[in-house]
Amino acid sequence: MNSPPFRLALAPRWLAAATLLVLACGCVEPPALHAEPASPAASDQEYLDLGLEDLMNLTVTSVARKSQRLSDAAAAVFVITQEDIRRSGVTNIADALRMVPGLDVARIDANKWAVSSRGSNGRFASKMLVLFDGRTVYTPLFSGVFWDRQDTVLEDIERIEVIRGPGAALWGANAVNGVINIITRPAWDSTGTLVSAGAGSSERGFAELRYGSQLSAQSALRVYAKYLSRAAQDDLTGHDANNGMSAIRGGFRLDSEPNQQNSFTVQGDIYNERLHDSYVRMVPGLDTLLHTTPVLGLNLLSRFKHSFSEQADFELQLYYDRTDTDLGVIKEERDTFDLDFQNRLAGFGPQEFVWGGGFRFSHDQLANQVPALTLSPTGEDTHLASLFVQDDITVWRDRAHLILGTKLEHNSYTGWEVQPNARVIYTPNRQHTIWGAVSRAVRTPSRGEDSLSLYQPGPVPGLLIHLQGNSELKAEELLAYELGYRVEPAPVLSADLALFYNRYRRLSVFQPGQVPQGTPFGPQVALPLTLGNFGHAETAGAELSVDYRMVPWWRLRGAYSYLGYLRSGADQGAQLGSLRGSSPRHLVSLRSSQDLTSEVELDLWLRYLTSLSFTDTSNGAPVGIPAYLTLDCRLAWKPVNGFEVALIGQNLLERQHQEFDSQELATQATRVPRGVYGKLTWQF
Repeated sequence: MNSPPFRLALAPRWLAAATLLVLACGCVEPPALHAEPASPAASDQEYLDLGLEDLMNLTVTSVARKSQRLSDAAAAVFVITQEDIRRSGVTNIADALRMVPGLDVARIDANKWAVSSRGSNGRFASKMLVLFDGRTVYTPLFSGVFWDRQDTVLEDIERIEVIRGPGAALWGANAVNGVINIITRPAWDSTGTLVSAGAGSSERGFAELRYGSQLSAQSALRVYAKYLSRAAQDDLTGHDANNGMSAIRGGFRLDSEPNQQNSFTVQGDIYNERLHDSYVRMVPGLDTLLHTTPVLGLNLLSRFKHSFSEQADFELQLYYDRTDTDLGVIKEERDTFDLDFQNRLAGFGPQEFVWGGGFRFSHDQLANQVPALTLSPTGEDTHLASLFVQDDITVWRDRAHLILGTKLEHNSYTGWEVQPNARVIYTPNRQHTIWGAVSRAVRTPSRGEDSLSLYQPGPVPGLLIHLQGNSELKAEELLAYELGYRVEPAPVLSADLALFYNRYRRLSVFQPGQVPQGTPFGPQVALPLTLGNFGHAETAGAELSVDYRMVPWWRLRGAYSYLGYLRSGADQGAQLGSLRGSSPRHLVSLRSSQDLTSEVELDLWLRYLTSLSFTDTSNGAPVGIPAYLTLDCRLAWKPVNGFEVALIGQNLLERQHQEFDSQELATQATRVPRGVYGKLTWQF
């Protein structure tokens, strides 16, 4: 992009930036879209120059387990590109997910996040499946994701594909409310050296080094190392809540294409973290338990792909994952082996089949470290076997498709589960796409839900709450109805609307017992609360995103989502707890990206979330978190090609605000502070 002369262009562009907040109320955000790898200077220019029609032709793989244009995807899918991550100024993957419409991301403290789609948020949000380069990072211990462990050099992430709504017919159990697929670049797209470092108020210091080399005409290798140190956040009274963290990690990726038909990938990571935690209500008689949590982990993945033609291929993936975590209240060592394959078949007239299967084995070894919390047995093996098939039927000349599929799984907790879906998509022309879907998905119980025993202080002195798992739990079930519409009314404007209606059955909630029990803690008595499939709910909502390129050097993207609970309840006196009110009813986001000159970039990001109000199931206490409005700002200068200096301000509109309250393995509630940090990046 050729910038106008500095004296003529700079003043009106700064004026446009200053008036952004006035214009914000009329804008909403679109799917961020993937640009092809390029040099740093080229990709920066393409970020604003790329036409919206080209952006809608972005290739995604998570919706149908094959490459397809985003505009052809019969699902509510959003893609965060590498440039979106860079220009947002975020320092971790969880915060980058705030760009996705309908995805609720809440900071619990300096090393914990709650991430969920379409409701039911929590530290271990149990209805979101997360993949990292095809490796499942959903933990079987308490359900959900440890987001502090999901990290890499952010510049090496090619894109993050997010499906809102069920993806279980292809990805299996726990892909209930959505699927997040983090995809890194092939090694040959990241050759050369990258050095990056920065420091600030909350981000006390971070540094990363990545080197990539073209080994031959067919192979490339990259290696990386990364370090970070993050300051603790204050509790609700303004005191240090002991929740900072430090981490060091490294890894590699090797890609090879010996010929046009075959490709091979081997990659791995190893990491060592130190997380500071302040547990509350975990040990009777002790208000707060301070602990430093060591986390050790490594993973190794290999993937082979053979292409028979453009429409037919075979893929085989194998990975090993090891984690060793001392949470202070329980210690877990876990080894996971996973084998997965898929086969795409063509040549059946107007139909295209994708089928495959997998087997996962996981072994854990637990050590109960406080008498209030126990899981038994201390060692357990679990298995998951699966088979899926999907048929994409062309009904009318590529304009209308009917997609039928199902996944059959057998797991160690509930046995056989069937998760079918039916989708239809109609594209009358290049400007309009209409799609709809009906899906069934299940969420299987976790290790903790199966065998948990946890004593916590009750609402009055001398009374404890005894939370108990249930080995007879059944899978939670969702029946989802979705309708979507994408439109590009002009070359500079596109919009994406998704509507949904969800019916949940057999939700796991706590049912109170009739008679108080004795406890291992002296004369106190405990009120038993036992997990059971007594909950049910109906939700409905809308997610709207819009992308508007006002002028060649200024792009606006906004998003609005609404989540409503039509009906919710629990049978037999059970407590519904945080199911209702743990996610905001209204969520608004507006991002502005401007090239003030060819060397200077300005990015602003405004977010608004309505209040939360729910009940803590562990002690029956009400939790209320006020609505908040926040603004992030990034100013970057690129004096020479490959070198960038950036200053980033986060949560600038108030000194601090609370975003969530931890319930599972409850830690001290904190407030997210205003933060500023600087960053230097050099690629050569």
